[in-house]
Amino acid sequence: MKLIDEDDKEIADINMTPFVDIILVVLIIFLATATFIVEGKIPLNLPKADTSEAKEIKEKKVVISIKKDGTIYLNDKKVSLEQLKQEISKLPDKTIVVLRADRDAKFQKVVSVIDMCRSEGLERYTIETTKIE
Repeated sequence: MKLIDEDDKEIADINMTPFVDIILVVLIIFLATATFIVEGKIPLNLPKADTSEAKEIKEKKVVISIKKDGTIYLNDKKVSLEQLKQEISKLPDKTIVVLRADRDAKFQKVVSVIDMCRSEGLERYTIETTKIE
């Protein structure tokens, strides 16, 4: 007669610990990258406002970002003022300009960009801000 050792028993249960560990790591990675997707690729210290609200624009839009040092980005692509003028001249008049400017950026740079957009026929704007907490 053969005796059955503990080591010879079949494994009837699945160890869920490694599976849960993997899922938690995937969740952490997802949450860390989701912030970059929501906030945009250009990191800016946006101005704060009481009436700030997040609205999804369903119409044609163009995003212009101005960093603290005056660097301008058109849809996350670095451009000069001359390149910006060339690119926005190709846009239809009904395009909405989403302006994202660092709160420490020179106001003159913001005014220059708005003036350039107006001279090219773009009259619809939204200025992105963050909510005062």
